[in-house]
Parts: sequence; C-alpha cells; structure tokens
Amino acid sequence: MSYKPFEWKDLGDISTGRTNLGPEMPVAVYRLFEFTTKDVLTRRYGAETAKEIIRECGFIAGSEFYKNVIQEDNLTFDNFISKLQKAILQYKIGVLRIESADIARKRITLTVAEDIDCSGLDVADEAVCNYDEGFIAGILKCYTGCDWDVLEIDCWATGDRVCRFKAIGR
Repeated sequence: MSYKPFEWKDLGDISTGRTNLGPEMPVAVYRLFEFTTKDVLTRRYGAETAKEIIRECGFIAGSEFYKNVIQEDNLTFDNFISKLQKAILQYKIGVLRIESADIARKRITLTVAEDIDCSGLDVADEAVCNYDEGFIAGILKCYTGCDWDVLEIDCWATGDRVCRFKAIGR
C-alpha cells in the first residue's frame, strides 16, 4: 500500500457508520488510544522522540481542523478566536481562553480548561499535552501562514487546573 497523507475526509462518514452510537465517545476511550500510543512510541524510540511524534500528529490534526472547521476568508483575529473557541467547545476538546495576544509580535498565551488530554489526571512531574502543542501550532500556522513554537507551561498533570500554552510565531 502506498503512502497517502492524512486528510479530514479520511475520518469517513461518521453519521452513516454510527447510526445508533452517534459521533461521540467517552474521553477515557480517547485517552486509551493516546496514552497507549505514547507508551509504545516511548518504549521504542525514547521519551523525546515520542513527544516529537505526538506533537507532529497534533500539528497535522490542528491543520486539518482549521481547514475543515475554522477556515473562512478574511477572518479578523478576534473573529478567528471567537470561531475557534466555539469549535473547541463544540468538539468537546476543552474550554479555550486567550490570556494575552500580541499579534504584531506573534506572541499568544492561551489556556484550555477541561482539556480532553489531561483534566483529571494524577499529578506527575511533567506536562503531558504534547498533542495539544502540535494541534495549536497547526491551527495558528494555517491562520497566520507562519510557523509557531507552542509550549505547554502549566498542565493539570503538574498540579494546575488549566493547561496554559505560550505560542511564539517565527
């Protein structure tokens, strides 16, 4: 089988395929997939490479999410953020808030409460939302056209009650 890059349409027709169960599933099932995938990647390639791969997966997902859920011509930053907040909530990814944004300097600090990746986890010694870092970077790249470094600076898994991300455009 030849390689074909992921596209949104590869998700299939969920409404036809899940006529009884519908499009939603418990967060625990999502986390089972995410955390077991991260476990296998970590054992095979080491923790840093696993994080890079998970981040890259998030980037692809964020890019496709933007193109298929958010994208609209000539969106002002405020309208973009409003639309993004509604979509993140609608898809039950979390509750997005912008703490600060300096678009001219390409600096954004944002939080995600009730994050699908980590809210409710036991406290550990590191932030765990690498997928979210990539997801946010993919969305911001599609909106702005430039690359972004996104780093989680606070996480439920480190004792905070929201995930906080710093995004810096390059």
